Amino acid sequence: MNVVFDAGALRAFPAQPARLQELLRRGLWPAQVPSVVLTEALTGDHRRDFPVDRLLRACQVRSVDEVLARRAARLRTATGRAGAISAVDAVVVALAEALGGGWVFTSDPRDLRALADLAASPITVVAV
Repeated sequence: MNVVFDAGALRAFPAQPARLQELLRRGLWPAQVPSVVLTEALTGDHRRDFPVDRLLRACQVRSVDEVLARRAARLRTATGRAGAISAVDAVVVALAEALGGGWVFTSDPRDLRALADLAASPITVVAV
């Protein structure tokens, strides 16, 4: 089982140590993070980014290649709401799909569920 974080999850989890401990206890760690998510989650100010940076040291940051980006584009378009759904959210779901499914933690469950419903692998969207 895989765990994938979006930007909202990266910002929320430092303040939720009990949830993090539960993922560790269940053997669902490290979380996978598409590299493009860092653009949304970080500010560039090391003082403000410290909690997220600390969490990221325990995560696996994954590069986004052309294959993954194209799959994300297809998922986003297939929702019929491509103009309203973030490309980064589509990459998060495409990564979860490429990993064989799992859990996606997000602060935007509506859009991520729309994408996950179209994925070829089973993906459970969990709100943070």
